[in-house]
Amino acid sequence: MAKISLYAVAAAIALATNVDAFVGPSPAVKSSSLHMSAYPTSAEDILWTPSWKTGERDEVNGALGKYCEDLYSVTRRKTRTVTCGPIKFGSDHPIVRQTMATTDTANVDASIEQIIRCADKGFDLVRITVQGKREANAAAKIREGLFKKGYDIPLCADMHFQPVVAQLVADAVEKIRINPGNFADGRKDFEEKVYESEADYVKEREYLAEAFIPLVQKCKELNRCMRIGTNHGSLSSRVLSYYGDTPRGMVESAIEFADICRSQDYHNFVFSMKASNPLVMVQSYRLLASEMYRLDWDYPLHLGVTEAGEGEDGRMKSAVGIGTLLADGLGDTVRVSLTEDPEFEYEPCNRLSEMSEARLAATNPDSAARQAAVKKYVDTRDITAYSRRTGVLPEKTEEDKVDVSLFLNPNGSVLSSVVPKMLSQDSAPYLYKELGFKTAVGMPFKDIATSDSIFMRTLPAVDDANARTALRRMMEVGTGVIVPAEELKKNPLENAVALMSLTEAAEANGQLPDGAIRLAIEIDGTEDDDLIAKVKDLNPVMVLIGIDPSLSQLHASRRVFELFKANDIDTPAIHHYKTDAADSNNLALELGTKVGSLLTDGNGDGILIEQVGETNFSVDFLRNTAFSLLQGCRMRNTKTEFVSCPSCGRTLFDLQETTAKIQDATGHLPGVTVAVMGCIVNGPGEMADADFGYVGTLPGKVDLYYGKEVVRKSIPNDDAVDALVELIKSYDMWKDKEEVEEEVEEAVAA
Repeated sequence: MAKISLYAVAAAIALATNVDAFVGPSPAVKSSSLHMSAYPTSAEDILWTPSWKTGERDEVNGALGKYCEDLYSVTRRKTRTVTCGPIKFGSDHPIVRQTMATTDTANVDASIEQIIRCADKGFDLVRITVQGKREANAAAKIREGLFKKGYDIPLCADMHFQPVVAQLVADAVEKIRINPGNFADGRKDFEEKVYESEADYVKEREYLAEAFIPLVQKCKELNRCMRIGTNHGSLSSRVLSYYGDTPRGMVESAIEFADICRSQDYHNFVFSMKASNPLVMVQSYRLLASEMYRLDWDYPLHLGVTEAGEGEDGRMKSAVGIGTLLADGLGDTVRVSLTEDPEFEYEPCNRLSEMSEARLAATNPDSAARQAAVKKYVDTRDITAYSRRTGVLPEKTEEDKVDVSLFLNPNGSVLSSVVPKMLSQDSAPYLYKELGFKTAVGMPFKDIATSDSIFMRTLPAVDDANARTALRRMMEVGTGVIVPAEELKKNPLENAVALMSLTEAAEANGQLPDGAIRLAIEIDGTEDDDLIAKVKDLNPVMVLIGIDPSLSQLHASRRVFELFKANDIDTPAIHHYKTDAADSNNLALELGTKVGSLLTDGNGDGILIEQVGETNFSVDFLRNTAFSLLQGCRMRNTKTEFVSCPSCGRTLFDLQETTAKIQDATGHLPGVTVAVMGCIVNGPGEMADADFGYVGTLPGKVDLYYGKEVVRKSIPNDDAVDALVELIKSYDMWKDKEEVEEEVEEAVAA
């Protein structure tokens, strides 16, 4: 972060000469205000974007077309430049890294200190909460204090419910974030409205224009930046009633506010389409980008998965959403929302940006070569809807000695890589635990998050009775053991799945080594179309997709799935991801970006993570990471899903501490989603994605939700976690934590 810039010096002088930052416009601004009168002042005078719902937009602007610059290479979507103090958003500039302060904005000194830490860490912009005039005045003091210390990092005021306050704070900060769901229409109810016609719906635009036009004029006069930030969890009751809780509703809500900006010839704004569900988030951004292409708009995009959570799970979920869009060339600024101190958001934010920039074909010859090397194919994905390709699972026959139908899971499979030394008599009990088995009398049994199958490049010797017994016990309870065919020829294993490259399998006509029970095929993306079509006749139990390093993993994988679709191949496809990552957070970001970007399109039935080179992670860690990826992509739930906001100046309790307590108390409930919200702004709306909600409403008090409904109010903080547990029990969604069997403990300790 550069200190003592000319911008900072000039701005500090300007603020220092104006004791009250909100005394009103200068004469020059008044002159500009007179000029503003030439622009529309009411909804009926605004040129609104043609209606999508009536089909008028298709007639006027044509059908929806592309959503990104290039389906076959990573190319940034071309945008205009949007100015925010000393930084610029847009395709001609580096991706902007930003975060949000968690301090009480009214605490000026604490806010300045935290923002400086964020700036020193490397962030380009920091957002602060502004609930009322007190915080607006504090924002002016924060801005002045930062300038005096030589920091010109731009500030963004996060506005909800307060159009007048937004105008006040525009005098002090470089950017205003408005939420179309509650800026003017802030009724936080879910009252169903009935609109008999499009005319009834658009009639209510008048109060939107009345509330929003003054802020637009102010931002234009002062050359302030704005973000039109739609949030899936806080769509207005008006939009919810007309469009539903959908990506289309998010997009149309943002377009209305953009129309008002454009009516004033104000274009210094960016869009965001945030959701806690990465699939909804990805679909919403792609839909907005596609709409902007057909409307000939070029506004930048701010990317983020809201309420992502903490730790590897929070990073994974963020990477799935943000990484997928960056791989499409979409996104000009990024915020990773974690339930952690804001400084900790920098590393994942920066890493995702670096990974994106490294993929760009225009500036990276190696990446361009890998993308160009992918054989030609036609991308037919429908970005307006999510549809998962589901592979047909294997079926057990009368001749089968083990249940092959359990080798994979219909909701997404996890395969674990195992080496022979893990199967020794002393190590096998550890391995069972690492693979997620329950045990009884030393025998393994599958549980909800047990690896479905294991992958072994080499087998223990035929005369290693203990290791072979461990393998047999796992196979007897439905665990597949996948081994290269060449290894099985040298070292046979009864009932193993023989793995062959597609070329080898085609040449052998699917002939299995002695003792093998089924065939698995590995595809690396170099195969031609006719060879891939042969998968159908070979009828393998699964296909492992492990793309050759000379090819773009994203595009080569998409090609494989397009060929599967064209040839009606319904074999389960497992992503075989090889990694040399040494850091758990980086691994989560890699998986979310590189595999999550395929799973968000519904392409893939599971994941195998294989470490190459030095072993940095345990089998248990990689298994849990794989299950987290599937859960983050809304495939297979093996633990409680938490939607937790990242905290900000509005938060009414210690969010990190409270979230940890709730996770400890309720983290063993797969299929249950719990939302933890620090305040009411992102509270009720986000309950749409959750079964139960824990929302701060007053200092020291919490409200509990079931779905969108408040069921208990004003519970003291000290009692609220226990009350949440009782609420879950009352809806028959609770189960007690299972005690670890003593014999498992003894076996592992032996």
